[in-house]
Amino acid sequence: QVQLVESGGGLVQAGGSLSLSCAASGRPFSMYAMGWFRQAPGKEREFVAAISWSGGSTYYADSVKGRFTISRDNAKNTVYLQMNSLKPEDAAVYYCAARRSLDGYYTREDDYDYWGQGTQVTVSS
Repeated sequence: QVQLVESGGGLVQAGGSLSLSCAASGRPFSMYAMGWFRQAPGKEREFVAAISWSGGSTYYADSVKGRFTISRDNAKNTVYLQMNSLKPEDAAVYYCAARRSLDGYYTREDDYDYWGQGTQVTVSS
């Protein structure tokens, strides 16, 4: 079992920045590929960014490419999502997810085994 706890959400003006964190516990964090997803009201949950176990490979949804950066610190059992140039359409509940894998990154919800409870990001226009 892996427990994931997101933090760092909040209210920000359009054009601003936020940094989300996801702290993991329960298993060796370095054995897990990690991802960030988001869900806006009335919409399905969607992929945002993913990172391999080592941090050597990352992948982004087109909608956030160039604005968001995913990273991880295996010594701190934490994955991060730096969000810059935020837009109102980025507002959502953001979830981190984990999959035990040493093979790369994953972009589908079904690929992940563990999920956090989510953190709210609100972007005012």
